[in-house]
Formats: sequence, C-alpha cells, structure tokens
Amino acid sequence: MKILILNGPNLNLLSKRDNQLYGNKDFNQILDELQNNFPNFTFTYFQSNIEGELINKIQKASEEFDALIINPGGFAHTSVAIKDALELCSIPKVEVHLSNLAKRESFRQTLLTASSCDGYISGFKDIGYHLAVKAVIMMKSEL
Repeated sequence: MKILILNGPNLNLLSKRDNQLYGNKDFNQILDELQNNFPNFTFTYFQSNIEGELINKIQKASEEFDALIINPGGFAHTSVAIKDALELCSIPKVEVHLSNLAKRESFRQTLLTASSCDGYISGFKDIGYHLAVKAVIMMKSEL
C-alpha cells in the first residue's frame, strides 16, 4: 500500500514546539517508526507552509496513492481551499492532529478540513499517525 503523508505549516519545526502538546519527536523520527512498523507499506512524505503546494499534492493523490494522511496544521481551521481539494480526493483520507484540540483554544475547535476526510485523530501526539495507518488498513479491507 502506498500512503501519502502531508503535513502543513510549522510541522517542519515539530521538535522545537511545545513537547507537552506535540510530543518530543521530529517528523523524521515518526516517519522512521512508521516505516519500521509497517514495512510492507510505502510512505511518501511532504511538508509545506504553503497552502497551494498542499492543494497540488492532494489533487494528484488519487492517481498515485492508496490513502492520504494529512495534518493540515493551522490550515485545518481556516482553509476552505484544502477542504475542497480533500472532497475531490477519492482515496481514504485521515486527518491527524498531534495535540488534543478539544483542550485547546476555542478557535481550534472548528475543523474545516476534517469534514472532508473519512475521520480524524487528535491528541495522541506521534501515535496519531500510527493510528491513522491502522484506520486506513481497516477502511481498505472493508472496500
């Protein structure tokens, strides 16, 4: 199975952010763990602080991948354009947030993009990506 993982703004600085909210691993460590735990899968990773670059990847994802895992970062709360691109993406999609958004500021309670995904995972730090892969496996087996 080929899975595209997209991370949005500021996730390139993950190891420099508040460890209590986001965990203490950088994304290369998380990606290494995913590859070790799911050796028969191919993971392609892309991070951007630029909304249009993420949209371009989402628009092509259905042609190249079996599933999409996305952490849109702050765009989750603001980007109608990413939401619309996700709606057009025909592969299984899981949104991941490292922090527990329910415990965060009120503006983080609105998730525009999550409603265009099959589901979302929030609050489990790096474990959320592993849970997302397991969710994709189960969704694909039901198809």
